[in-house]
Amino acid sequence: MFRTVSSAVTFRGVGLHCGLPVAATVESAPPGAGLTFRCGADTRAIPARHDFVVETRYRTSLGNADGAHAGTVEHLLAALCSCGVTDASVILDGPEVPALDGSAADFARGLIRARFCDAPGTRRAIRILEPVFVHLDGRSAALLPAPRPEMHFTVRYDDPAIGSQTRSITLTPQSILAELIDSRTFGLLSDVETLRGMGLVRGGGLDNAIVVDRGRVLNAGGLRHPDEFVRHKMLDAVGDLALAGAPIIGRYVGFKAGHEVTNLLLRRLFDQLSAWRWCEAPEYLDTAQPLEAPTVRALPVPAAV
Repeated sequence: MFRTVSSAVTFRGVGLHCGLPVAATVESAPPGAGLTFRCGADTRAIPARHDFVVETRYRTSLGNADGAHAGTVEHLLAALCSCGVTDASVILDGPEVPALDGSAADFARGLIRARFCDAPGTRRAIRILEPVFVHLDGRSAALLPAPRPEMHFTVRYDDPAIGSQTRSITLTPQSILAELIDSRTFGLLSDVETLRGMGLVRGGGLDNAIVVDRGRVLNAGGLRHPDEFVRHKMLDAVGDLALAGAPIIGRYVGFKAGHEVTNLLLRRLFDQLSAWRWCEAPEYLDTAQPLEAPTVRALPVPAAV
């Protein structure tokens, strides 16, 4: 089954890195067209594929030979995956997708409210046949054979507000919505000025990111999950893995992995022809059953460590 949006839906907010007001409009696309981004309605489309990634420093950004650039696409891609959307055109009026609340929950809610249009057809999936690994500066990621799409992720930070967190999940549209979709991006207060000097996180704040400082979560509302940090990294990986162009039937294992490592993993996968094959996407990845808009949860602010 193929799925697109029944009507266009626009998301407006501030770009996390550019700090400018930006909007992203998700429009319908024909079955089999895939996911694409446009930097203005009249520009050539950029396919949402791993080989069109041009930036992986604190975000995933796409570009094409025309010089068009679509920045910070990972959260919207994760929301599209969580809603089972296979075909859509995203039109940006600025340099990046808006941050909204720093998670993918508002994207998913908007898509669900816009409703979907399903079309019959056979979707392809990528079945992992043999392990593929990437190791880079103490970070790593792997794709391993498994009967279903799965993810196992570990984060490890010196700040005791984060520490070491590990989580595993079987990846379906429903599980992404239930377990990952509302987990927000995060950073260390000590890194903010350095990043802004690099031209990054100029639109970042406590309304669209978790900020931690020496064992304390600075956001007044606290965390939405005790392990929100690893959940957010998993959400990022869902969006980055969507750039394979088809669901992956296998187990993704990430250790301190980010956008760069996951993109390198996809490039290595497609270079290693013996490691994968095309197959028919299993029915449990279809979303014929109604989807529920995610509910944002909040927990008390944890005590300082």
